[in-house]
Amino acid sequence: MKSNNAKHPIAEKKPTKLEKHGDVRVDNYFWMRLSDEQKLAPIKDEQTQKVTSYLEEENAYYKEVTSYTKDFQENLFQEMKGRIKEDDSSVPYKNNGYFYNTRYEVGKQYPIYSRKKGSLEAKEEIIFDVNQMAEGFEYFQLGGLNVSPNNKLAVFATDTVSRRQYFLRVKNLETGQIYDDIIENTTGGSVWANDNKTIFYTKKNPVTLRSEKIFRHVLGTRTSEDVEVYHEKDDTFGTYVTKSKSKKFIIISSFATMTTESRYLDADNPTGEFTIVQPRIKNLEYNVSHYKDHFYFLTNKDDATNFKLMKTPVHQTTVEYWVDVIPHRKETLLEDFSIYSDYLVLEERTNGLNKIRIKRWDNSVDYYLPFDEETYSAGVYGNPEFDTEIIRYSYNSFTTPSSVIDFNMATKAKEIKKQQEVLGGKFKQKNYRSERVWATARDGKKVAISLVYHKDTKLNENTPLLQYAYGSYGYTIPDSFSTTRLSLLDRGFVYALAHIRGSEYLGRDWYDDGKMLNKKNTFYDFIDCSQFLIDHKYTSAKHLYAMGGSAGGLLMGAIVNMKPEIYNGIIAAVPFVDVVSTMLDDSIPLTTGEYDEWGNPNEKEFYDYIKSYSPYDNVEAKEYPHMLVTTGFHDSQVQYWEPAKWVAKLRELKTDNNLLFLDTNMETGHGGASGRFEALKETAKDYTFILALENKLEN
Repeated sequence: MKSNNAKHPIAEKKPTKLEKHGDVRVDNYFWMRLSDEQKLAPIKDEQTQKVTSYLEEENAYYKEVTSYTKDFQENLFQEMKGRIKEDDSSVPYKNNGYFYNTRYEVGKQYPIYSRKKGSLEAKEEIIFDVNQMAEGFEYFQLGGLNVSPNNKLAVFATDTVSRRQYFLRVKNLETGQIYDDIIENTTGGSVWANDNKTIFYTKKNPVTLRSEKIFRHVLGTRTSEDVEVYHEKDDTFGTYVTKSKSKKFIIISSFATMTTESRYLDADNPTGEFTIVQPRIKNLEYNVSHYKDHFYFLTNKDDATNFKLMKTPVHQTTVEYWVDVIPHRKETLLEDFSIYSDYLVLEERTNGLNKIRIKRWDNSVDYYLPFDEETYSAGVYGNPEFDTEIIRYSYNSFTTPSSVIDFNMATKAKEIKKQQEVLGGKFKQKNYRSERVWATARDGKKVAISLVYHKDTKLNENTPLLQYAYGSYGYTIPDSFSTTRLSLLDRGFVYALAHIRGSEYLGRDWYDDGKMLNKKNTFYDFIDCSQFLIDHKYTSAKHLYAMGGSAGGLLMGAIVNMKPEIYNGIIAAVPFVDVVSTMLDDSIPLTTGEYDEWGNPNEKEFYDYIKSYSPYDNVEAKEYPHMLVTTGFHDSQVQYWEPAKWVAKLRELKTDNNLLFLDTNMETGHGGASGRFEALKETAKDYTFILALENKLEN
């Protein structure tokens, strides 16, 4: 990437001493932290002006240095946009007598939600046109759509700030009227009781944003009169409310990283008292479904590390009555299950690969859907109907565009309802190769790396390669198709997805071995995968790039402190990098609920361990790769000041002349831009950064 004479901002140093367990840390950039009130105030105070001025200076520096790439960015955006079917539409799904659909119109950023009564030939009813609703907002998110049992009303949730604090409102789908009921500061989710007038919803703590209370609202009454039906007082837990697929029960669940607890209520009796299923036991996880006279649980009871399926009579719900339906298997992770009138559908993962298992309740049928590719992603979704033989599932891979498939569990006939269209006339599936290789980590564990590249790309030390990973919360990044990624593959890049510890790619143990006091395994795995790719001539340190976001941004911060010399460039999106300070501050959203993920640094053992890898605390005077760091000013998941402070400290200490950019979207939060095209522009900026470092800006 070219350089010019632009001078990067230099942040003021104002030392703040932070002491814990007798250890003193000096934070020169603590002053960058603003409260929500300061950020949203119509008139900026002196500190707010100072912070926003610094962020805007960083943005201006980034724009100036990369100004020569502006035309390429726009062309790349148009290229990626050109692969998307702008007037796209989802496959309609049936629920309670209606077929529901989500569609887009040419040139419009947001979806239109509609339905048809009885058949697909019926007249379309537009429920919500989000393009109209979003007018006048820099950011707009519609969520939580929930239609009443009588099909006449819909609850919906809106967020115009990007802090995931949703307003709930109710629309009359027959008249179009939006009722005066407005419920503030919710998670966006809601549940209808069977009386078509009572709504259960979850309130957030206004400071920590922890989901902590369940309320009951009756249409037409003041929200100030809503009844609190549950308060989760343990600040390491959150709570939510849902409804069983059978429509029989309202279920409130409380959750921590490793412990859950649920209670239930007859949906016909919304003013009744909730009954606890099984009181919480530390490290016992279970989630509840209902079928006939039993509750079914996906649970880790009896040391079922990879989970198993159990059931118990509705009137005998405590653990001593639970019996196995699908026993625990050491080599297979049971990820989810779906209940139908005649069938049980299981979603499993074995040796890293998704499996879908079909089983009749009478045990006369038990089989797996066949999948042939070496790397792929498959999952059951969009199946609200209970009395049906049809399941709908998705399938895609690094080289196969996403398909939505209806499968008849009785006849085994399948119908591809839709396959993602890749426009532009250039994509041919046969032109791309995918494979899975296994790197040996420093402790001997085998770590899978999924790879995809154009068939004409020569694999050697001059091949540019982008390595991606996440590695936290047990979340497994799927080997899925991406139309935007084609812009890299067609320019000679290899894309590598490292299935490092901290995910559940190889089961729950794979997650447990990458969290708490094992967290460094996540970072070591990524570095060891990088070294494997270099050693096996897929690329070299001059052409290796790494990317991760949020907890994956923490990963980026850790690896550049530990092994900066093997990467040419890094993209860290909304990175969680000030781990010690954040985990010590229980006023920050998410902190207390994450003690089971990172450890509680109020305990010295965890404090010392977290401090030993926290990216912000381990920046040193040495050379770092080229880096692009992105954040959102209104981010509630990872506050903007973490990446801002990190970049300031890197600027202060790093000894190289490599590029370092901080790009702050002043209008959005953790998920970035809300419109589909604005999100593409952000991807175009990311890709332009590494393509420029590779001198591949030719069109």
